[in-house]
Amino acid sequence: MDFPTAGWWRSAVIYQIYPRSFADSNGDGMGDLGGVRAHLDYLAELGIDAVWFNPWYASPQADAGYDVADYRAIDPAFGTLSEAEELIREAHARSIRVIVDVVPNHASDQHPWFKEALAGSAAARDLFWFRPGRGEHGEFPPNNWQSIFGGPAWTRVKDADGTPGDWYLHLFAAEQPDLNWDNPQVRAEFEDVLRFWFDRGADGVRIDSAALLLKDLELADFDHALPPFPHPYTDRDEVHEVYRSWRRIADSYAEPRALIGEVWLPDADRFAAYLRPDEMHTAFNFAFLGCAWEAGALRAVIDETLAVHAPVGAPATWVLSNHDVPRHVTRYGRADTSFNLDYRQLGAPTDRALGLRRARAALLLSLALPGSVYVYQGEELGLEEVENIPDNLRQDPMFFRTHGQNLGRDGCRVPLPWSGAAPPFGFSPAGAVAEPWLPQPLSWADRTVEAQNGDPDSMLELYRRALAARRQQPALGDGPMAWLPASDAVLAFRRGDGFTCVVNLSERAVDLPVTGSVVLSSGPLAANQLPPDTAVWLTPVAAIRVAAESVRRPPRTMPSSPLCSASL
Repeated sequence: MDFPTAGWWRSAVIYQIYPRSFADSNGDGMGDLGGVRAHLDYLAELGIDAVWFNPWYASPQADAGYDVADYRAIDPAFGTLSEAEELIREAHARSIRVIVDVVPNHASDQHPWFKEALAGSAAARDLFWFRPGRGEHGEFPPNNWQSIFGGPAWTRVKDADGTPGDWYLHLFAAEQPDLNWDNPQVRAEFEDVLRFWFDRGADGVRIDSAALLLKDLELADFDHALPPFPHPYTDRDEVHEVYRSWRRIADSYAEPRALIGEVWLPDADRFAAYLRPDEMHTAFNFAFLGCAWEAGALRAVIDETLAVHAPVGAPATWVLSNHDVPRHVTRYGRADTSFNLDYRQLGAPTDRALGLRRARAALLLSLALPGSVYVYQGEELGLEEVENIPDNLRQDPMFFRTHGQNLGRDGCRVPLPWSGAAPPFGFSPAGAVAEPWLPQPLSWADRTVEAQNGDPDSMLELYRRALAARRQQPALGDGPMAWLPASDAVLAFRRGDGFTCVVNLSERAVDLPVTGSVVLSSGPLAANQLPPDTAVWLTPVAAIRVAAESVRRPPRTMPSSPLCSASL
């Protein structure tokens, strides 16, 4: 299927690139833009429609780039601005769109604004949340808010004479001071940042921590065990005007740019408010990501997702893993297959074979559902969570701020294995002296791209076949779906004029509830029976067989931009 230029995000398969862990081109142990450019053909052959980059901006890297010091510069560890511009051109030449991350809730403590604030500028301090402390000498934080990364959400600074001074708010690490979105200068700055990247050909932005920007001006205490409404810093009504202004900017381009929100909210209606026609285009479906591998739970999440998106006319998204959560091959191999943000399951026993079988089925399920799909780098290789990283090599501030009680997110961020029988598995060039910034398991020798290429039973070839088949099925992507009668442990639904997806989540083989030609299955079938933890795609006509070898996409027309011309 060839996605239309207008509204491409409604059906796209979007590949998430965590730059420092994708590929290292210069041998310093850190992934970079040169590594991405060298593997663009791999991404094109995989069959994705767009790539989303985690932050590549200039940063001290206190939180893997989410502490931004300059939103218009590329961090030297990754490359240069001109290299980013060239990457966008080269991606477009392969019909791959580019989404960049924008981090609006906070900046780095090395951002020029914050340095001015520490130097005593009252105007600069108003760009953040500086407040006097409580107590006789201001020795206590202004309120009881806690950091999402653990510990207090306030840090005290020293005045010019060295005496203790005011406190500043940071909902994440102390190196990430929160910006004051009630200050017009902050709003104007980010509107300009959007234009800066859109003018360079970026096709959209992913908005980090999108619901956190606005705070209660009273900075009142609250009981963290009893979520208040309105919340003092999450999902405040005032935040929607920010995204309405951003939407006007995105819509001002000849091909409108996409706004994609990271919105973690338990209330479905509050979530949907961000997707109204004059705000964001899509938002991540964390309910689906965290759902247990159980038919009833998955059906309920799918139904609620579609019901929530329908009134606002927004497409659903389907996500299995990302850079903040344990990889789903590991989660699906555990007794409790659900996920929540406290990470308590890290280290629990895992059956990798079971996790892989379920992950293969989950791929076909997510690709068959209405809307767009996100693929986190490495999931196409069947990579598992790396849980035995030595404490002295861990880097996630969540680990340090909780004194090791929360192992954090390093385990899903380990550099990719490309080739070879031992680390760095082709992640760094031959002869590189520096080791990868996080250690790769020796067991990954059979999970490299090289090892899986051409193996019809590999996870990589399943992804290639599934993405190619999805493009050839007009019913898939955005659009309606209808559930079909099936047993309680089976999900069966129809898309368009007869395309059917069936997933068996039971512990025994079941008879297929429908007949048809097999387009693709996540595992071997036995006659008309579907084995446990297996998914199949069926059509009522002759099957569209997709060859096991890599399938290159047909060319598509990309939008013109100052850095994407027909002469390139």
